Amino acid sequence: MEALISSIQPFAPYVLLLPFLMFIFLGLTSFRISGKTAGIIGTAGFSIVAIICYYIAIQYFFNGGEVDGVYQPITLFNLEWLRISDTLVISIGFYLDPISAMMLIVISTVSLMVHIYSFGYMFEHGHYDEGMQRYYAVLSLFSFAMLGLVLGTNIFQTYIFWELVGVSSFLLIGYYYTKPAAVSACKKAFIVTRFADMFFLIGILILSYYTQTFDFNTLNADNAALVHEKMSDIMLCGLPLTSVAMFLIFLGGAGKSAMFPFHIWLPDAMEGPTPSSALIHAATMVVAGVYLVARLFPIYSFEAPNVLDTIAYIGAFTALFSAVIACAQTDIKRVLAFSTISQIAYMMVALGVARIGEGEASLGYTASMWHLFTHAMFKAMLFLCCGCIIHCVESNEMSKMGGLWKYMKLTCICFAIGCLAIAGIPPFSGFFSKGEILSACFENGYTAIYICMTFVAGLTAFYMFRLFYHIFFYEDPDYGQHKPHDQDWKMSLPLIVFAVYTCICGFFKFGDLVTADLSAIEIHTNWTVEGISLTVAAIGIAIATVFYYKKNNIPATIMSKCSGFCHAASRRFYIDEVWYYITRSIIFKIICNAIAWFDRHIIDGFMNLLGWITNEVSDDTKDVQDGNVQSYAWIFIMGVIIITALTLYL
Repeated sequence: MEALISSIQPFAPYVLLLPFLMFIFLGLTSFRISGKTAGIIGTAGFSIVAIICYYIAIQYFFNGGEVDGVYQPITLFNLEWLRISDTLVISIGFYLDPISAMMLIVISTVSLMVHIYSFGYMFEHGHYDEGMQRYYAVLSLFSFAMLGLVLGTNIFQTYIFWELVGVSSFLLIGYYYTKPAAVSACKKAFIVTRFADMFFLIGILILSYYTQTFDFNTLNADNAALVHEKMSDIMLCGLPLTSVAMFLIFLGGAGKSAMFPFHIWLPDAMEGPTPSSALIHAATMVVAGVYLVARLFPIYSFEAPNVLDTIAYIGAFTALFSAVIACAQTDIKRVLAFSTISQIAYMMVALGVARIGEGEASLGYTASMWHLFTHAMFKAMLFLCCGCIIHCVESNEMSKMGGLWKYMKLTCICFAIGCLAIAGIPPFSGFFSKGEILSACFENGYTAIYICMTFVAGLTAFYMFRLFYHIFFYEDPDYGQHKPHDQDWKMSLPLIVFAVYTCICGFFKFGDLVTADLSAIEIHTNWTVEGISLTVAAIGIAIATVFYYKKNNIPATIMSKCSGFCHAASRRFYIDEVWYYITRSIIFKIICNAIAWFDRHIIDGFMNLLGWITNEVSDDTKDVQDGNVQSYAWIFIMGVIIITALTLYL
């Protein structure tokens, strides 16, 4: 272990330092360098970061991180920042364990590919966007924030970088700040996630107040023994305080990972540049909530198992709800947005049905992390494929597309691989990771959730191949003189890299690397579950093929027979309108108006009263110092008389 630490410790600070320095440099020099130069500097700098991340992760997994069959958590550095008490300390550090090492691979790979891809996507036809310096600066800021989040040694460091990730997302969603839709989307994302983060902060404060620590190692040690000792006997409104705190922390993760009912921000976030959608809203930021639950999993498993059950049911509903909506969307990026919500919900379900223990109990944990890894690769690829398509067609709408397989063969192949993977078709990675999630649900006794998630698997196959056929087959519209084509190497290389990952990472022995108790578990295929899942996916693909491979009247006929449901699904079942009603008619008009009245009439009134009293006293006493000697003499004489009288008669 000492050899491992000595080999990676000198490089660890640069994982956080280099992206931060790139953000500072690109931000301060944005008016002095060209967009192309900013792109080169940002990409070159993050290439170094990616190499270091891969080196650290590989060394940890395969060259010393495992001792006696158990991966050991390592704190490479931990710098004290604020000391609240003898035990309650906020530090900034570098914490390495299986899930943080895995996240190093995910974040560095996706971020580097997005840096490269953006050269082709953002620098259209050599006319460099004036905002490219800002774009690459914010990409560096986001990468710094996300890396700091997953490498945190304590929950407060995670919270600090959690908020910084939110700021980065706000800046990237609102990159096209002259577009009203982009401005509205970035504000919506920021407000919704901040609202959820309020619960996260309250949960942190409750947990740290009673345990007197923020440190992950201390909180999770010995199956959360400290949490059990300090909080197990405390109740709040008839509920265990530990469960309340952990549910509040989950709500923060639900906001970032777009779980129902906080999902409303993610589809609108597609107003940002497509490469940033691949980075933030498909592969990294949206899995922060999953990572948070996984990081505190010993507490959830031993001290709040009822919260895990709640997470499982919320995840199952979110997966079904968003999959149904995805079937009715016509904007290709929004289809992928709702697909992302559904797949993140799969990961939450897997964590919810898992427990630390023997046999199949902890299978869901490993399955969740495995699906996080595989989904990051194929979903980022799907988003970048959409970027290539939008770049050629200049539209997000399916109705403007069709027959593109003739012109964009590489994009078509990569998109097909992504669709097959997310549908759970072997030998692509999604088949293995999604199959293990379904197996965890089935084998741990969550029958209703298993049935729901199997049905969602069929819906996923349907809406993804609906999207695929609409783009690449269906009908061949007139594209005019500017025929679509595959993009140059800068946009094609990331697609190939992600396609390779999608084809091979299902064969990784994930059970040997990332588990709930840090020791290896045996991953086996439940062929009954896999067979049913594969059958359902094949049915979904077959229906999509009949409906959308070639243009016909079948979809229109079916939609006319259930037009009300289809219209509601296309409008996202009016959840956005419900939120608007709650915020405007209840929160703003009732709660905020009452608070505003109290502020104006009570708080301001009291302060105005103090000012009025001061003025009145001042007006009554200012004549005492008017500079008139006779007045001073009169006051002096009267004072002497009063003091003399008091002395004589008291």
